Amino acid sequence: MSHFSTIKTKLKDRDALLKALLVIGLPVDVNRELENPVGHEHAKVHCDITLGSDIGFRWNRNTETYELVTDIQTWNHSIPPKRMIDKISQEYAAEIITRESKKKGFEVERKVNNLENEVEIFATRWV
Repeated sequence: MSHFSTIKTKLKDRDALLKALLVIGLPVDVNRELENPVGHEHAKVHCDITLGSDIGFRWNRNTETYELVTDIQTWNHSIPPKRMIDKISQEYAAEIITRESKKKGFEVERKVNNLENEVEIFATRWV
């Protein structure tokens, strides 16, 4: 029998998380329950943000972070859960940096994913 697993993250900002998920191109929805995999019966889990019917993020009030919720035993996506979290976290960080740079008066010229799969953000500011 499988069950939903919770994976801790350090993602705190809902707007940045939503934008990161959209930039990556994931199917985002809000305030839904995850569905049980075929042949599995366990308690449904309400999530603040869902990616399809089997992956979600829910707010943990104790840690003040979003946790990824999914059924690891029935995972059938092209990338493993750890890699997905890494990719989401990378885009989330780029969104936070871009937003905070703009608040400080910088203009983001461009964002580039280099050959090492790193994100480079080029910003300028006139003084």
